[in-house]
Amino acid sequence: MSCHATADMQAAAQAAGKAETLQRYAADYPVDRNTGPHGQPQSMCPAFGSLRVGLRMRRTATILSGSACCVYGLTFTSHFYGARRSVGYVPFNSETLVTGQLFEDIRRAVFEHADPERLDAIVVINLCVPTASGVPLQLLPRQIDGVRVIGIDVPGFGVPTHAEAKDVLAGAMLKFARHEAEAGPVAAPRGGVEARPTVTLLGEMFPADPVGIGMMLAPMGLAAGPVVPTREWRELYAALDGHVVAAIHPFYTASVREFQAAGRPVVGSAPVGVEGTEAWLQAIGRTVGVAQPLIDSAVQRVLPAIRGALARLPIQGRITVSGYEGSELLVARLLIESGAEVPYVGTACPATPWSEPDRQWLEARGVHVQYRASLEQDLYAMRHAQPDLAIGTTPVVQAAKQACIPALYFTNLISARPLMGPAGAGSLAQVVNAAIANRSRFHQMKDFFGDTGQGDKAGVWETTPKPDAAFRADTRRRVIKLKVAQEQLG
Repeated sequence: MSCHATADMQAAAQAAGKAETLQRYAADYPVDRNTGPHGQPQSMCPAFGSLRVGLRMRRTATILSGSACCVYGLTFTSHFYGARRSVGYVPFNSETLVTGQLFEDIRRAVFEHADPERLDAIVVINLCVPTASGVPLQLLPRQIDGVRVIGIDVPGFGVPTHAEAKDVLAGAMLKFARHEAEAGPVAAPRGGVEARPTVTLLGEMFPADPVGIGMMLAPMGLAAGPVVPTREWRELYAALDGHVVAAIHPFYTASVREFQAAGRPVVGSAPVGVEGTEAWLQAIGRTVGVAQPLIDSAVQRVLPAIRGALARLPIQGRITVSGYEGSELLVARLLIESGAEVPYVGTACPATPWSEPDRQWLEARGVHVQYRASLEQDLYAMRHAQPDLAIGTTPVVQAAKQACIPALYFTNLISARPLMGPAGAGSLAQVVNAAIANRSRFHQMKDFFGDTGQGDKAGVWETTPKPDAAFRADTRRRVIKLKVAQEQLG
């Protein structure tokens, strides 16, 4: 079986004791698994999200339990994205899987790695086959010599996207840390405890954005707290200690649940553009109880710089936006305030209360917002809108360039830039305008290469391919005959 055998593996997992886990995932990450586009993964394995979170944390080891081909792909992708440590792997075969020996092998590996001198935590991730077989990671010890053990199931048939898989691990760690904090004193942040009320930032973002957010909050007497997913275990305590949580990326449902259990309010959207920054600062200030004059002062201090940056670096053109990072709506807002026309925004993530302000703002400006967008929907929007630039996932970018439409990969070229406040204003203009200006080059290449490599001329040929008219005619007759037969049966 593979992660695409959705119904069979779901049924097997439920029968093997994972029904409660799958029910929780279905509630946290809703999707119509019968007809929805993400009933099975359309992009990378979702477990990459959890793996990425663990690999970016100090003093944290990660062990995978899954098919060898899956583990190879995940580790390859992780190292491609800059992982600088090894990933543990517990192999299995049919016998060890059926007899329960796999769990014992995982347990032995955890004990072998639990070195408190090197580690604060060990993360064990069940992939599709161990989850479907019911490998009970919940029976692992919670701690070994002070090293925490976090066992999670991240199957492709239960977690729709790798973005939401980040939340699976972040939420599990927050829950563990919350119970520790409730039980007694915990470690302080490396830089000490912040005297000012802090705003915990939920969602991965460009490293300069938290710094910029902190500067915008300072006039209100507030400070930017840790970014979740965190880079170290002790940061989890400081994150839970924040006065308010800013759901910059709005799909972290399990993490929000832990913050709410700790009594922390959650504010949606983000400080992007003029209107987004003003609304966000107002919402944060009111939630924390900052006096209105201080809020207004902070707003007026930052807005002129944002207006100036947007005016200096305008964007002109029609742009479609799609991706699976969760920040697609924020990028669309910033593009529109920069002067661009954005007819369509597609995100692989679901609608949540914390993305509602962005959805309302975009739809009020005529933008079609598509949650749980499929590749087919993104491609249709691109082809229908005929944009000057398509921002999207790899297959969207490929299809756009083949149609002589400039395109940019969202993950590497757009989300890897500041988006918030004055630093974000104008940050997209250079790369976006440069891409739009290159459209004539695509037409030049199209004219030069013609239909080389297209259709039945694709592939590697030792000689010049020659059409076989008789073969084509015979194939066409066969296809028509088959189609007629299918219509008669249907």
